Amino acid sequence: MANKIFVSYKHSDGKVLSIPLCDPTTARDYVDKIEKMIAAGDHIYKGENDNEDIGSLADATIGSKLGDKIFDSSVTIVLISKGMKETYKEEKDQWIPWEISYSLKEQSRAGGNSKTNAVIAVVLPDENGSYDYFMKYNPECNSTTYMTNSLFQILGNNMFNLKNREANCRVCNGVKIYNGYHSYIHSVKWENFAGNLNTYINVALEIRKNIDKYEIVKNIK
Repeated sequence: MANKIFVSYKHSDGKVLSIPLCDPTTARDYVDKIEKMIAAGDHIYKGENDNEDIGSLADATIGSKLGDKIFDSSVTIVLISKGMKETYKEEKDQWIPWEISYSLKEQSRAGGNSKTNAVIAVVLPDENGSYDYFMKYNPECNSTTYMTNSLFQILGNNMFNLKNREANCRVCNGVKIYNGYHSYIHSVKWENFAGNLNTYINVALEIRKNIDKYEIVKNIK
């Protein structure tokens, strides 16, 4: 079934692995690839187009335009990239947290209603092709550590938010390891997502079917 997909990302983040023929490469170049994946399948892209210059518009106008796109979508892809956060700005003044918040809320517009979006986080490799800035593999426990405290708070708060998750975990070297879909916003490496868009869209949709099992944080603090 076709899904309308919105993509949230930091347009100018250049702390990503270089893509051939894209010099310099930014997170936007990865969005271009996602657009092509979506176009090749049954889904519909509802995000900002590369030739759609809204950066010069007033914040209220940008918010309205992006809000319209998110309202008309059922799935949000959030690109996690090394430089996605502007540390000198409060999170409430940056677009990604706002887009995540809007995606998670049930909205009413022009007589219509939207449900909470399914959300998938796609982790982009950094300049050196590494994912360790956010997800680091632990070979001794065959597990992955996620640095959720490095993310926007609303993004991190919707990871490891499965209710009663302690009943489905094990401990290795003092670290808790959770099994199954322990996060409402599930994370996947770009290299795995790139050839399997439909698989991970379906994962996000399956998680949404069980939304009541998660403690969803919808507001920006």
